[in-house]
Amino acid sequence: MRIDMYLIYLVLRLLALLPLGMLHRIGAGFGRLRCRLRGRRVRITATNLRIARPLLTDAEQASLLRQAMAENGKSASEIIKIWGGGAESALTLVREVRGEPLFDAALAAGKGVIIAAPHLGCWELLNYWLCRKTPMAILYRPPRIAAIEGLLRKVRGALAPEQVRADGAGVRTLYKRLAAGATVGILPDQKPRAGEGEFAPFYGRNALTMVLLPRLAARTGATVLYAFAERLPNGAGFRIHLLPAPTGIADADPAVACRALNQGVQNCVELAFTQYQWQYRRYSAVGLVNPYDGAGS
Repeated sequence: MRIDMYLIYLVLRLLALLPLGMLHRIGAGFGRLRCRLRGRRVRITATNLRIARPLLTDAEQASLLRQAMAENGKSASEIIKIWGGGAESALTLVREVRGEPLFDAALAAGKGVIIAAPHLGCWELLNYWLCRKTPMAILYRPPRIAAIEGLLRKVRGALAPEQVRADGAGVRTLYKRLAAGATVGILPDQKPRAGEGEFAPFYGRNALTMVLLPRLAARTGATVLYAFAERLPNGAGFRIHLLPAPTGIADADPAVACRALNQGVQNCVELAFTQYQWQYRRYSAVGLVNPYDGAGS
């Protein structure tokens, strides 16, 4: 690991001594400040919230935006605790697990498990929890700064998932893992590249949606479960959720499968609405009217 990354690791270790509640208050404060400054990401968030909650008044939209930006700030500041304190220390912050029998049954079936983990809550803590239950491979895109990979391996420690690059060889690796009855994790709301997805509704508006996850499910017979780690109020910790996939997730018709895929994401988001990464431009793609025109898309 490079010396600059090692120094960052030492700073994380030091700051992780702060209580989670304090880190959340700091993060929420920065999030509200960003909301006041009305930067590009705030404008994108506001656009997405209007799409997802079209019936709210302007005052209600403004309040919801402040809450979403505060939660976004918490998601950044809590990483200090999750990474800096180590995996086992972070797992002591899990207060409740809902739906664990679904995961246990899927593992026992031996046909492979696909964890669909949206950009919701604290996904790094979710990774730790899943990897303590069973070895797991995740599909990912390498960070722009290559040295960050070394830092991630260091902070994740023994509970780090196997990282599989999002390319042809990586996809073949996922098929092999599932055929052997293993567990893989995929971000179901990751926008695919042009020509690699299917348009399907997400909160009532078409979004370019990945076809990879439904294809994996259809070809391997693996069980699909949705999962996320909900942030509890006042720094109280986290609640892990595991939910069954909607009917149709493995349908041969990609339109049906992608509709089910997005519905599964919505089912998760509705349990912790303001903790979703609403800064993501889900609705900008070739063939769609760009709702972010004027928002700095």
